[in-house]
Amino acid sequence: MDAQLQHYANKLAYEIDAWDLSEALRAGQDVIVVDARSPSAYAREHIPGAINLPHRSMDHATTAHLDRATLYVSYCDGIGCNASTKGAYKLAQLGFTVKELMGGLDWWKRDGYATAGDAATCALDAEDCGCAG
Repeated sequence: MDAQLQHYANKLAYEIDAWDLSEALRAGQDVIVVDARSPSAYAREHIPGAINLPHRSMDHATTAHLDRATLYVSYCDGIGCNASTKGAYKLAQLGFTVKELMGGLDWWKRDGYATAGDAATCALDAEDCGCAG
């Protein structure tokens, strides 16, 4: 039983879903969302407020300005893309506390949350969404 409990505790320690991330952001918790994809993918569509830090360029120099006391949530496109895992791994190697967003941008949108960028989508429950232009 202890191994099973530890397994689920580990999952919760290192993964977050769209709802929990949305609630953390709404509550003003100290969370920075990191889009670990390319700058062009970020420009096309990303989670509002996310910073773009491609996993390929993560190193001491590109993360020097980031606060190590903050929780970082790494994401990518979703299933079939492992940029979020690579980003989370590199951030952890560099000494950051990080979680990976389950399902990435795909599940974020499927859960009805708005996105930003050139191909932005509105939240399902938004009454006056300005993301369509």
